[in-house]
Amino acid sequence: MDINFPLILVVLTALAFVIWLFDRLVLVPRRVQRDQALRTRFPGWQQEGSADAAGYAAAAASALREPVPVEYARSFLPVLAAVLVLRSFLVEPFQIPSSSMVPTLLVGDYILVNKFAWGIRLPVLNTKVIEVGKPERGDVMVFFPPNRPEYFIKRVIGLPGDRIAYQDKVLYVNGERVPQELIVQMPPAAPSYQILEESLGTHPHIMRKELLRGGPDNFEITVDPGHYFMMGDNRDNSSDSRIWGQVPEANVVGKAFAIWMHWGSFLSLPDFARVGTIR
Repeated sequence: MDINFPLILVVLTALAFVIWLFDRLVLVPRRVQRDQALRTRFPGWQQEGSADAAGYAAAAASALREPVPVEYARSFLPVLAAVLVLRSFLVEPFQIPSSSMVPTLLVGDYILVNKFAWGIRLPVLNTKVIEVGKPERGDVMVFFPPNRPEYFIKRVIGLPGDRIAYQDKVLYVNGERVPQELIVQMPPAAPSYQILEESLGTHPHIMRKELLRGGPDNFEITVDPGHYFMMGDNRDNSSDSRIWGQVPEANVVGKAFAIWMHWGSFLSLPDFARVGTIR
């Protein structure tokens, strides 16, 4: 199960805000009262070098000091709030953990996901509050699979109402064969897989097809209303809607649109050669 970072971020931001608010409403007035009492006790507190000034400074250092939790909350609240807004409503970073989207996305790719392209959603609850747009066939989507609390990334193959068929590793959408063009066979001498360009609507993209073994069985299905049919670009090595079913609209997280870094392992250096948009 993935760490629920949005929930942690919301809780930390809320906690920092509550501490800051309690300080502003309760503790600050108390510190003001103590300061006034100290000024009365040391009437010459403004006279530099005087005994009253020294006594006031010594007493104020402890009596007027902010509590440590308040100091941390005041310092971190703007940062936490900015990160929360950025990740929840604008752009969120993700790391690719598996090879199911090879060759489009590699293990170790760090990607950016547009959180507002398909609607503004509340953090943690993921409830859509503002309609913006709808996914299109060929978009690369981050989402939660049915009944699984972990992030997945796949390509949108079927929209609500679409008839999707998969026969002999060829995709059909609403009765029409999705065009595939061979790019390369690997290895050249005795190929075991192919890299092809597939044209799904207005979204041409590359995909991988294994030659020496089969993938999931052939099938034909109609996408339910309010759902999406998802498949990985590494068609014979992908856990997707063929296995765990269609993705409901409520499980959509956002649209993957760019690779900003590749970092294969902690023993390697970050690589920026793959930086670019995701097709």
